[in-house]
Amino acid sequence: PLSLSKTLVYSLIKPRNRGRSMAQTIIPADWQIKRLSGSLGASVTGPNISHVSEQDLDAIKALLTEHLVLFFPGQSPSKDDHIAFGRNFGELEGHPNLSNNAEYPELFELVATQGGVADEWHTDITFRPEPALMSILHMVKCPDVGGDTLWSSLYAAYDELSPPMQAMCDGLTALHDAHPHNHPEQMAVHPVVRRHPITGRKALYVNEHFTRRIVELNSTESDAMLRYLTNWVKQPRFTVRYQWSAGTIAMWDNRCTQHMVLNDFVGERIIQRVTIMGDKPEAAESSQWQPYVRDGRLSAMSRHDRQLHQFQKKTNQGTFA
Repeated sequence: PLSLSKTLVYSLIKPRNRGRSMAQTIIPADWQIKRLSGSLGASVTGPNISHVSEQDLDAIKALLTEHLVLFFPGQSPSKDDHIAFGRNFGELEGHPNLSNNAEYPELFELVATQGGVADEWHTDITFRPEPALMSILHMVKCPDVGGDTLWSSLYAAYDELSPPMQAMCDGLTALHDAHPHNHPEQMAVHPVVRRHPITGRKALYVNEHFTRRIVELNSTESDAMLRYLTNWVKQPRFTVRYQWSAGTIAMWDNRCTQHMVLNDFVGERIIQRVTIMGDKPEAAESSQWQPYVRDGRLSAMSRHDRQLHQFQKKTNQGTFA
């Protein structure tokens, strides 16, 4: 671990001033930060998320920008403190489709024995036009063995694509929907490669849970490319795997990560989460192509373009970039 016998200063690139203006953030001297993998993830001990100062919040934001996902063991906040901590980072919104706590509408709970195991790779709520910016999870109860969560760095996934594949992905968009929540009518189009508003880095922004179609490709081309890209994101070298203990807080940047739960456990697993909304994905490059919908008369093959056609009709758009 990085034992901070003296103050650590983090330098961050300010939004929209990439490469020109730098902001320095001071990490308190009594905090310990331990990197958990080569691509992303760090454990942070020292702060109490139920009582944070402005300086603490600046330090947490700096660490999150650097490590993409942070873990704070031994916190066990109350629901009120969990929500209050989340509000420091932006506007909170309960889950649009899954059950929220009636008394605490900003709080979303998943209970494993009620089917609450998110065991497919995803970025949170990408079926919304403005998807989740950040998520903050409290592990209320977990099994002694199993139920770990993996995160993947979408920076690393993009960076290790070949230059021709990067160039192709840069100008594409993808249709996302909430079909896994039984709401396929909830749809949004986002860039396949987005640019992070703080770091300026490119991230591969498709996931197997919510992404249905590459808009500018025909259906068979889209199927092949999405299969490749969503499997590519799972490469072990892009990931971190975290073994939980009850009371741990995790927070991650949805603009540059995906995650999934290993459904390999017995017993109960309960998480509570607040979600910071208001993200607006920025394309790495503008699309040069129109959405692909087959011309000519209808046929059996037309079903492959049905959802994209419905989205175009719903939004009255011919292009999405």
